[in-house]
Amino acid sequence: MRGTSGHFELRDDAIRFPDGAAALYTVVTNPDSAFVVPYFDNGDTMLVRQWRHAWETSSWEVPAGTFDEGEEPLQCARRELAEETGLVAARYRSLGVVHGAAFLTGRAHLFLAEALTEAERSPETYEQDMEVLRLPFDEALDAALEGQIVHSGSVTALCRAARALKLV
Repeated sequence: MRGTSGHFELRDDAIRFPDGAAALYTVVTNPDSAFVVPYFDNGDTMLVRQWRHAWETSSWEVPAGTFDEGEEPLQCARRELAEETGLVAARYRSLGVVHGAAFLTGRAHLFLAEALTEAERSPETYEQDMEVLRLPFDEALDAALEGQIVHSGSVTALCRAARALKLV
């Protein structure tokens, strides 16, 4: 193990390739997460923007976050949607599970949230600077496909939502 930080652990695994060569493979153990694409009856969606320190820029994304201890994927999706946007959905559809990178252990559970009602936002302390934007879904999808949205989990979630909604 090289180090830990919160829910993350960095370690070097000694591995052996099929040809017998040995190598160290760095693995980041990280928690699972949920990404939520809210979809309003009129065809709008909602994105959030916050500062991403590692990228030194702000990023437009779908609402998302990591699991709390013992939390199930749908519980996390509901919590993150409400915290970040103030939205409550009556219906959720799973859009599947993806991995963010080959060296990460955590899985991203993707959801489409429909039949939305608005409530009060309750962002976490580090989300106080978060901006919320309601826009037509097709504009958000175009931003993802044209590279204006660079957060990979958000791009994937928007693309899968478009397929689930039969928009592509």
